[in-house]
Amino acid sequence: MNSIISKYRSFLFQTKNLKFDSYSKLHNWSINYQLEFWTSIIDFFKIRFSKQTREFHLDNDKFYNSQWFYDSTLSYSENIFNSYSDEIPAIKYQSEEKELVSISWNALKAKTLEFQKILLSNNISKGDRVVAYCGNTPETIAAFLATNSLGAIWSSCSPDFGYDAVIERFEIIKPKLIFFHSSYSYNGKIFSLKSKANRIIKKIDSIKNSIDLNLHKNFNEINNSVQLKFSSVNFNHPIWILFSSGTTGKPKAIVHRTGGIILEHFKALGIHQNVKKGDNYFWYSTTGWMMWNYSLSSLMLGATLSIFNGSPNYPNSTVLWDFAKKSKIDHFGHGAVFFQSQVNKNSKKITDLKFKSIGSTGSPLYKETNIKLNKLFPKTEIISLSGGTDVCSAFIGGNSEMNQVPGQIRCKMLGAPVEVYNEKGNKVKEEVGELVLTKPFITMPIHLWDDHDFNKYLKSYFSKYQNIWNHGDWVTEKNNGGFIVHGRSDSTLNRFGVRIGSSEIYSLIEKNENVEDSLIIHLDSIENDLLILFIVSRDKFDSDQIKKHIKANRSPRHVPDKIYCCPAIPYTISGKKLEVPIKKILNGENPNNVLSLDSLKNPESIEWFINFRKKELNII
Repeated sequence: MNSIISKYRSFLFQTKNLKFDSYSKLHNWSINYQLEFWTSIIDFFKIRFSKQTREFHLDNDKFYNSQWFYDSTLSYSENIFNSYSDEIPAIKYQSEEKELVSISWNALKAKTLEFQKILLSNNISKGDRVVAYCGNTPETIAAFLATNSLGAIWSSCSPDFGYDAVIERFEIIKPKLIFFHSSYSYNGKIFSLKSKANRIIKKIDSIKNSIDLNLHKNFNEINNSVQLKFSSVNFNHPIWILFSSGTTGKPKAIVHRTGGIILEHFKALGIHQNVKKGDNYFWYSTTGWMMWNYSLSSLMLGATLSIFNGSPNYPNSTVLWDFAKKSKIDHFGHGAVFFQSQVNKNSKKITDLKFKSIGSTGSPLYKETNIKLNKLFPKTEIISLSGGTDVCSAFIGGNSEMNQVPGQIRCKMLGAPVEVYNEKGNKVKEEVGELVLTKPFITMPIHLWDDHDFNKYLKSYFSKYQNIWNHGDWVTEKNNGGFIVHGRSDSTLNRFGVRIGSSEIYSLIEKNENVEDSLIIHLDSIENDLLILFIVSRDKFDSDQIKKHIKANRSPRHVPDKIYCCPAIPYTISGKKLEVPIKKILNGENPNNVLSLDSLKNPESIEWFINFRKKELNII
């Protein structure tokens, strides 16, 4: 085999005399001898360091005290440009306004240098926060690389997010400068961001300067002798701040370490997704989703990064497949819901496409969809990933050496100390449990911003099991080493690459004086992608006004398709809305299998939703 994992196995044998007769034994070595494993990743991929010491300290009692390669220094952007090539483009780009263009490594270097000079003139230095309210464009990528090259810390929000949602996030981290697009196109319409950006700048006192990326779209070549400057940082220095979806409260500001991201992304993209030098990599995303950050790292492996900025359904539902054909994409990634809809709508239109891999994440890829993708792309490796924003990577993912079972994710990823626990904290297989980490992991957050005593950190990840990271994914580990993902317990709403927690919708809607309570449900079954808002109303309410309010202040992609009045919202005795059970009931599952009436504060409320499904929804 010519896969990267097979080459890695050969490397281990040749350099360390290590030979494993099964993947599970290789994985066990990777988590039990973490220093040796991660050092081998550095050597195998020839990762560039300014200073390298092969020491780290793992604290299994307090995960956040772990220090990885603590005296080493390196630069993410330098490792990106270490893949510089005159033979292939760095980026292929298409938007609703612009036909496919290729951007050379030289042109990307020139634009990065341009932004680096602008940032320096604005006194941006190591540790400063720089934020972006931008679309997924080449100039946004260059802005990030320039920020990173100086050791500053990056964070971004998609233009889909409304004013309040952006303020709620950026206020936490006190940025010094903001990049923004004054306008962008989505679904055939031009949207202006200038007034929102100006309001953000006025609202956040720490922002001293702003840069409109619409004024910096041109990419030009530069003399190859001109050098970018790279500020090396400690291995554990922050690289970016990602925000959680805000499901159970305000979004968490998750801080990731530079070195951990570099090593993990080399491993995940290389070994588990088989991305090679010269490949063309694409994962549809916005700048507000961790998959944007993850995809950037394909450049470190010498791949061309393809990006599409716009709606996946405009001017038609095959636009991304057409883009893939023109861009000659090798690795095609998107959310599971996209593939579920596409195999039903457009199966006859995409049979002539050839990929090395198809990647899926964001929600479980249903078995039926998996089977249909296998039939459409018989020579393509179908790879599902499960991890998330908290680690900016995945715990379970692909493996080209293992046969794929439709509906399952193939394996635990190397270096990820993953187990499945039941409610009693016992390790289980062949039954539903929670995905946990039993040891520190290299891309776990350094900390949550402004969480100086680690109270939020501990509450977020360690409140259920002692000294065990609880990730919140409901999974089943199979005896063959594969995993079935049943979904998140936090009911994150994920539509077309924009993730929002339901609490963010509630906090907005329930400001309406006529709204007493609400429940939002995303029915993302194979047949449907339907967002329904249920409202308990004190008086008449204006549905159109509510939709406009959500569109303006949260995200246009999370405007409900339907709004219904209901007599009451079901709650647990502890006061939690029954989002997941109601979703299952509306998707046709037996109510007796998804909830216990004894555990409810108002069990009489369930009957209305059962009848609603019978009368209003005929989807299964």
